[in-house]
Amino acid sequence: MSVVSAATRLRLRITTAAETAVRSGHPWVFSDSVQQSNRAGQSGELAVIYDRKDKFLAVGLFDPDSPIRVRILHAGKPQTIDAAWWQSRLEQALARRAGLFDAQTTGYRLIHGESDGWPGHVLDRYDATLVLKLYTAAWLPRLDEILTLIKAKIPCERIVLRLSRNIQHVALGASNRVRHLNTLEQFPPLPEGDGRGEGKRDGQTLFGTTPTRSVIFSESGIRFEADVLRGQKTGFFLDQRENRREVETLARGRRVLNAFSFSGGFSVYAARGGAVSVTDLDISPHALESATRNFALNKNFPAVAACRHETVQADAFEWIEKSPAKFDLIVLDPPSLAKRATEREGAIRAYEKLNALGIRRLAPGGILVAGSCSAHVPAAEFFDAVRRAALKSGRKFSELKTMQHPPDHPAGFKEAEYLKVVYLKFTS
Repeated sequence: MSVVSAATRLRLRITTAAETAVRSGHPWVFSDSVQQSNRAGQSGELAVIYDRKDKFLAVGLFDPDSPIRVRILHAGKPQTIDAAWWQSRLEQALARRAGLFDAQTTGYRLIHGESDGWPGHVLDRYDATLVLKLYTAAWLPRLDEILTLIKAKIPCERIVLRLSRNIQHVALGASNRVRHLNTLEQFPPLPEGDGRGEGKRDGQTLFGTTPTRSVIFSESGIRFEADVLRGQKTGFFLDQRENRREVETLARGRRVLNAFSFSGGFSVYAARGGAVSVTDLDISPHALESATRNFALNKNFPAVAACRHETVQADAFEWIEKSPAKFDLIVLDPPSLAKRATEREGAIRAYEKLNALGIRRLAPGGILVAGSCSAHVPAAEFFDAVRRAALKSGRKFSELKTMQHPPDHPAGFKEAEYLKVVYLKFTS
């Protein structure tokens, strides 16, 4: 490929505040922070950002249709962004997970987006199946090349593509060409693909055979199914692994309520830990059917076989408020209650109300496990909301611990800090 002139490459200048943020390691440049551009950019091409002194600041993936206009790949001194660079970055992500899991756990995250230097790009493993989820259309032109790297470094039987809702329509008609506009002296592109980057859809199998049913993987020796084609996220909530393990240690002899249960992950762990009974509560019948199948997958454990398992299809807020039932351990892990920053205050009130309702259902000596996956609600504010609910209950309690991100889901910047869980034990 011929090298284009410096005037042809996509050059951006950004606000002073954005410059400061990029220098501090923040991986996003928002559309309203872009002050100058030498031309219109194409989705997926490399955008080179220069500072006020016309010196190189950073390079990232350009997305003209997203509020996050540039997702930073590298900041500092210029580097060559080529196939060897991408391979090195993949190896770094895999090295961070070396030694974290043994043969008893075959489901975990391999690439965690921005925090692993792959902005808007997630890769999860479910045994021999890999699930690649994209949150920006900027990756679509590079998909074939990234797949080649993944297949070369990670043995697998198949790779499934999942797409965030906001880019699904783009992917169906996306071009796989960034053309020669990326061919920079310092930043040559990955080699162009073979034309398969066009017409991608959510749930498409990119490599290997399409699974005819949910795939099975292991976590701490427990078997779970993951609906990798249509399920939430990439098919399972891998980020709650450490909290599921913690619940197992607390469950012996207890009656357990798993609200917003999804496919019963906390419940199977509680059963293996010796729970007397487990109630899965969710509004989705499909989630509850999956929870029932997950229990059946683990009947080889005597404690799971002995545990009484019940499913309840209902709105969790309403059921917890109206039910007279009492439990010895309650897990409250709702979907995000704040999808955007403007919903933060309402979400905090909702968390306090939900946990107040849960505390009413706790028997003396009971344990509340309260979780939040709302990135717009800071951990300190969430923990305070749960503590307020506990204080207002008038019951004596102690705080056992708080937990946040597991090691395969690192949080490298503020907006990535979404997961938080607090454990409270009520002595009265």
